[in-house]
This record gives sequence, structure tokens and C-alpha cells, in this order.
Amino acid sequence: MTAAAVDFRGVSFRHADGTPVLDGLTLAIQPGEVVALLGRSGAGKSTILRLVNRMLLPTRGSVLVDAQDTRSWDPILLRRRIGYVLQEGGLFPHLSVADNVAVVPRLEGWLPEDVETRVQEMLTLVGLPPDRYAARWPDELSGGQRQRVGVARALAADPPVLLMDEPFGALDPITRAELQQETARLQQRLRKTILLVTHDVEEALLLSDRICVIDDGRLQACVAATAFDEADDPVIAALRDARLRGKAR
Repeated sequence: MTAAAVDFRGVSFRHADGTPVLDGLTLAIQPGEVVALLGRSGAGKSTILRLVNRMLLPTRGSVLVDAQDTRSWDPILLRRRIGYVLQEGGLFPHLSVADNVAVVPRLEGWLPEDVETRVQEMLTLVGLPPDRYAARWPDELSGGQRQRVGVARALAADPPVLLMDEPFGALDPITRAELQQETARLQQRLRKTILLVTHDVEEALLLSDRICVIDDGRLQACVAATAFDEADDPVIAALRDARLRGKAR
């Protein structure tokens, strides 16, 4: 049996002041699987992502990446194996588009010619022709373009795991829909292991293989995206009803 790409084993997390955030999370994400984390603000979804790349360490339990406890990973090496996409891309404003995309390959010691080739490949992959966009600055881009650069940067060193924290939440509906479709297309080609935090059920259904609901720091339900419409779990049913009410407005 193939080892999970990311494996939470009885994970709890508390802030230094004792405030609980997560309680007994057990969840295994398989290689190439996209898992969407749904839940209210403050439910613990972003904390789950930060535990994967060792920005945080669990108070109790273990988080394994490639079958290795994050406590035993060198944090720098771990983070270079994990792409991270934030709202509005999280670009470095003092770097050009090309230099933003090149950050991790350069840190990894790639040859300059290989970095340049990779930057061109990544910008082309996300629909930003390098001859038009490589030399631009982040503040010269639209929100959707910045988000595309953020995705290109996250993928530049070909990490096996990708963390996406509400990556399209700040975009207008049309741009958001376009980037959701683009991300679905990229995943069909690249087959990354992805943990996606979102408040949008439609986005979760489009992009994920499995939808997991986090509430009050606990995993309340998990269901295959293809089974969402028929699932009898009461937590999933409540989400489904809310989705239908939203469509009826």
C-alpha cells in the first residue's frame, strides 16, 4: 500500500496561551489527491496547512510528510518541497514577476540557464506569456494575474505537495471562475497532492477529490466529491442544503 503523502495522526494544536485550535485530527491525503477543507472562519483550516510545512508543530500527535514526522524534517528542506499559494499570490513586491517565480529554484542552487528556462515554462503554463510579463512588477498586474504568478512560483521547483489557502477568495467572480478552471486543468496534467482551504462549496466540488469539513477544531465529515450530492452524513447534508439555497436566490 502506498504511503500517504501527508498524514495527520491524532493531531491537536493549542496556542501558547492554551487556546485550543485543533483537537484529535486524523486524516491521510494520498499522493496526487486533492482534499478541500471547508469550514467557518476560525475553524482551524489554515492551521492545518501551517502544520504541514512546519510553520507550526502539533501540541499532540504527529504530522507526517512522505512518511517522515515534520519534527524530524529540516524545516527549510521541507518547505522547499511544498508549494504554498496565498490570497492574491503573496508576491514579493520588490521582485519582478520572473524573479518571484525563480525564488525557490535559485535557493535550490539551480544553474542560471535552468532557472530561466523554468521561469518561462511556468509563466507559459499559467497563461502569462514570458515576453509580456516576466519583467513586470507585481503592482503592474491585475489580481488574477498576481494569483497566476503565485501559482507559477509555488510550482517552480516541482514540489510534490501544494498548499492553497483560499487562493481565489479575493478575486471578482469572473476571474475566480477562470482561475478555478485553470487550476483544474493544471491538476489534470501535474497530479500534485493538494490541500485546499476554501469557503466555497462549488470550488471544492470542482477542484477536489475529497471534501472534508472542519468545525471547532475537529474533523466533522469527509466525503468523496463525486458522492457529495448523495451523501447522507448530516454535516454534508447541511452544506448541500446551504448550497442549494444559494443557487435558488
